[in-house]
Amino acid sequence: MRSVADPVIRAFDAAALYAALDTRRTELGLTWRQVADQLWEQSAELNDRRRDHPISPSTLTAMASKPRATCQHALFMLRWLDRTPESFLEGGVADDPRFALPKVGSDRRLRWNLKLLYQTMDDKRRADGMNWPQVATVLGCTPSQLTGLRTATFATGINLAMKIAQWTGQPAAHFVYAARW
Repeated sequence: MRSVADPVIRAFDAAALYAALDTRRTELGLTWRQVADQLWEQSAELNDRRRDHPISPSTLTAMASKPRATCQHALFMLRWLDRTPESFLEGGVADDPRFALPKVGSDRRLRWNLKLLYQTMDDKRRADGMNWPQVATVLGCTPSQLTGLRTATFATGINLAMKIAQWTGQPAAHFVYAARW
């Protein structure tokens, strides 16, 4: 049972994110390949240095049938849309400037700090006297999905990242930084 002090934890609406991408794509007269290219080009200088592989158009189009995304891929999309992660929480909230992601140039890429996300969650878990199965129940996932963040290198799902952020009482931007590598 939730106490009055517990935050309401809403799911991230990846279907709405896809719809926003598709709407903007249509307005600009772009193909999904061109959208993927534009997402990638947001960090052109950094990409040239790192020689990473770009985002595939199929990463975007797959969201139509399987509405989900990694927390890292979602940042590319949110940056392109100039939207906050909170604006895609189920139940709809306004795109509030208090939740703005860091502004970065083409020499940087927005990244979730998974270590900070884990540490903040673990600190709250300990302060609340909870074990991992209890936290997993609150967040609607498995305990291993939570404890795995301690050593995660790349990503988790945007839905889980946003649920953790809400549970800790922090905006998503608290866990996002401008990576230069």
